[in-house]
Amino acid sequence: MTQTYTKKNAFISGGTSGIGLALAKGFAQAGYQVTASGIGQLPDTDESIEFISVDVTDGDAVVEYFEQIKTLNTLINAAGIIRREDEHHPKTFEQVVDTNLNGTMRLCAAARDALAQTKGSIINIASMLSYFGGGLVPGYAASKGGVVQLTKSLAIAYAADDIRVNAIAPGWIDTPLTGDLRADSKRNQTVLDRTPLGRWGDPNELVGPALFLAGQEASFVTGTVLNVDGGYSAM
Repeated sequence: MTQTYTKKNAFISGGTSGIGLALAKGFAQAGYQVTASGIGQLPDTDESIEFISVDVTDGDAVVEYFEQIKTLNTLINAAGIIRREDEHHPKTFEQVVDTNLNGTMRLCAAARDALAQTKGSIINIASMLSYFGGGLVPGYAASKGGVVQLTKSLAIAYAADDIRVNAIAPGWIDTPLTGDLRADSKRNQTVLDRTPLGRWGDPNELVGPALFLAGQEASFVTGTVLNVDGGYSAM
């Protein structure tokens, strides 16, 4: 039987496309009241998801938004950018880290009081590049490695408020961010050869693991990184 999570709310950054949007839809289907943030063109708001514009690199905007939020059950930090081959330029490196790592910290800090009211949880989206180097994407790899250490550090710090902090590290997922890799036959085959399940993951395959980490079933789970990678990290 599918478990529902009525009368709970979730905020998902980067929730307007890719993994974030899949998570927003999945949590809404499970009964959460979902707010999904992004920048640029937003999807149409529907009854189950409220789409809003919040730039995670704008600290004042993040604080201002969460000052309005009294209680929050789940925060999911899925906002992220990648700039392949350009990240060796210090300015681009800085922009990627500011979005992926600093943006995650801004949201965690701003949402802490609201999460404390519900003894809620945070789920950060890490990456396989949290563990492996990325020659074309040093900023992305460094930021995602930082997300893992931030997750562990905040799990310790936020335990005083009974807030659990975990991360999911996706493998190679079929999203707009990976479109160029999938279109390159050589690089696509390299991914498939390294992944024991022999395919790209679907963003919807992250929903179940995220609901688990957000739910009561994971009430004693904090500071953990859950790999959802088709076995990639086992190779």
